[in-house]
Amino acid sequence: MSIKPGSLLIAQPFMLDPNFKRAVLCICEHDEEEGTVGFVLNRKIKGKITDVVEDFPEFNASVFLGGPVGTDSLHYMHNVGDLLEGSQQIIPGLYWGGDFEKLKFLIEQELVNVSNIKFFIGYSGWSIGQLSEELESGSWIQSQMHPNYAFKSKHFNLWNEALNNKGKNFKVIAQMPDSIQLN
Repeated sequence: MSIKPGSLLIAQPFMLDPNFKRAVLCICEHDEEEGTVGFVLNRKIKGKITDVVEDFPEFNASVFLGGPVGTDSLHYMHNVGDLLEGSQQIIPGLYWGGDFEKLKFLIEQELVNVSNIKFFIGYSGWSIGQLSEELESGSWIQSQMHPNYAFKSKHFNLWNEALNNKGKNFKVIAQMPDSIQLN
């Protein structure tokens, strides 16, 4: 399976890197000459978007840690690309970014609600060829992104859900306990 926007990366169960242990990531951008950008979908942090961004409309949306890179930056995925100029379509029903001032306006007008958007602090990034090497070494299980993973799945269960959806042998992996001592 090639790396492209909309690829889903599921961390192998024994990945030790605390940034990616049992992480599920969506790839949003991949360029053979620039590298790869994605976001961890299942690392919810304390606080709401209104705690992170000043002058943001009252909005009860959670914030997620998108990855260890650029933790001073805010990103968002949403399903309202037809309303938000500058959005980049990842797959049908899933967009990345867009005009931030227009987003705030759409929230104030109640045209965007918490089920339409997911906010991230930071992102996950790979230099040219780095992600390919990690895939070859078996660090990640690759699958296809579905908008439900971003907007409907429970973050604390997403790793298990994504593996179960892959079927057969992956269902067994999904049942492995988080700690090897519990085997």
